[in-house]
Amino acid sequence: MLIERAYVDLPHGEGPAGDGWPWTVPCVRQLVEEGLTFRAPVTFLVGENGSGKSTLAEALAEALAEGFGLDSYGGSAGYTYASSREASVLGGRMRFDPTREGRRMVRGPRTRRRGFFLRAETALEALNGERRSKRLSRDPDGMSHGEGFLLAFRERFAQRGLYVMDEPEAALSFSSCLELVGLMDELGKGGAQIICATHSPLLTALPGAEIVEVGEHGMRAVEWAELGLVDHWRRYLTDPRAYLRHVLAPG
Repeated sequence: MLIERAYVDLPHGEGPAGDGWPWTVPCVRQLVEEGLTFRAPVTFLVGENGSGKSTLAEALAEALAEGFGLDSYGGSAGYTYASSREASVLGGRMRFDPTREGRRMVRGPRTRRRGFFLRAETALEALNGERRSKRLSRDPDGMSHGEGFLLAFRERFAQRGLYVMDEPEAALSFSSCLELVGLMDELGKGGAQIICATHSPLLTALPGAEIVEVGEHGMRAVEWAELGLVDHWRRYLTDPRAYLRHVLAPG
């Protein structure tokens, strides 16, 4: 592992709530008050749309960009098409406590820093930039969205480093998600660290991963079988009509 805790550094005298977003989001408020401790090489952030999981992932990427060689807009350091983009309010104030191995990477030569931020909204742009920097063997423009994602996973997620992902399953099939699970497991066992915001019950089933459920309660560690999304998918696949009758028009 490379980092063991993330927290928010507020100026002296400034309260945690502030005026409006993101300080009113329950998980952000808890982050300000308690921080977020990482206990496993792979951490999943799970929650409904609007719960704040992607906000956390993006802020972490912004805070970790300089130290671990990832681009806060998407991609890895060195591809700076978004270099003029300012950090978000939360990302600009987020800090982290590195592990011993993390300190070595942060303090070492920039060429040894390994990191990548995969976010669904900017993935194609970032992958094209990686290709122009000769960091990918093939041109993502000549591939499907999902194939481009897998190319990045295979070629840019291949070393010990810090990888932040925001809904990587968005472009992946079932079998491709399984391939990603295998890669996450290999990376984690090899000393890398992954923080992933997701809606996928398939990804979150990775053995040994920590799952942090994000919602109105703030943040809490849960087991895979306790996740609301796992329960809903299980019941939906058993009897789709129990759900569809509430959303389909009569007749």
